[in-house]
Amino acid sequence: MDIDRNLPTAGKPFRLLTVLDKMIIKDLFKTVIAVLTVLVVIIVSRKFIKVLAQAIEGNIATETVMALLGLKIVIAATAFLPAALFMAVLMVLGRMHREQEMAAIASAGGGVFTIYRAVFWVVLPLCICAAGLSMYASPWAEAQTELLMHQDRENADIRGISAGRFSEYSSGELIFYTESVDANGKMHHVFVQNKQGDKLGVVNAEYGRLEYLPGGLYLILESGERVQGIPGQKQYVIETFQEYAVLVEKKAIAFVPHLESMPTEKLWLSSELADVAHIQDRLNAPFGVLLLAFLAVPLAKSSPRGGVYGSVFIAFGIYFAYANLQRVNHSWVLSQTVPAWLGYFWVEVLLLLVGSIMLVRLYSWKWIALKLTGKVSV
Repeated sequence: MDIDRNLPTAGKPFRLLTVLDKMIIKDLFKTVIAVLTVLVVIIVSRKFIKVLAQAIEGNIATETVMALLGLKIVIAATAFLPAALFMAVLMVLGRMHREQEMAAIASAGGGVFTIYRAVFWVVLPLCICAAGLSMYASPWAEAQTELLMHQDRENADIRGISAGRFSEYSSGELIFYTESVDANGKMHHVFVQNKQGDKLGVVNAEYGRLEYLPGGLYLILESGERVQGIPGQKQYVIETFQEYAVLVEKKAIAFVPHLESMPTEKLWLSSELADVAHIQDRLNAPFGVLLLAFLAVPLAKSSPRGGVYGSVFIAFGIYFAYANLQRVNHSWVLSQTVPAWLGYFWVEVLLLLVGSIMLVRLYSWKWIALKLTGKVSV
């Protein structure tokens, strides 16, 4: 007779996700999305007002506005993902403390590491997402934003042209008028008055277009007649032409990308202090996701009767100090007050230390030592 067949199975069945894990993951994911959406909408809306103002003034093309909006959403989401996760963990766990769900979990044998396990099912994927956004997506979005703004600055003069209106350039030395402008920016039936010293030139042409050439912005006229002379005198030069170029603006807009838009691979291989500081800036996003989530778990328990938002003010103070230390430390790295090899990591270590102290304050060193040695259950 097979006796083992009738014996109960020893130990607990292995489950990748428990019911508690699924509940916390679902609530935490929805809250992260909601908080991040609110933060991004607030920040992008403020910045988008400036973009709309430039579009109204004609400095930015209408079709570029929506592209800039999408790019700014990517940049803002990268910057505020750690803060959104921090607030989401506080809100979800704070609600669980308030509704006595944490007491029920503790009575069933669940401890702080049970909560950490469920929270980090969300934190670890978001950490990888934050690394991708910070290292690749955000620099690409910054580069595309700068490129679009540069192209619009180059074409600002062309967009300022409208049919039936006199346009003035070069401090009034050049004035021209066109009857119509097609979709490609080509002008039809163009009149130009160009002043060069004492001489005054008048040009009538069938077609015209504005184009950047070496030396500045030129008005290229086609199939026309040119009359030039000194007002009050009888000597005038009359000539016809197939193509004639008039200098409009002596300017050349150079495209100089900022460090925020430089590829991560290029910054990583550089030994310049500015490049080292920026690569450390980009590492702050994934580290911030991990460490702020670690801190939020004991912080949510620090005021169990404070309601869902009981620890929000404390959390805001901690995050405000954390974010400002990062900004101040940027200038410290550039001025070599802080060694480049240490960089921002002392701020992350400080945040880890604060989280560890809060965890110890709640559970004591003895309990944590027993937990690590396996003498107490989860």
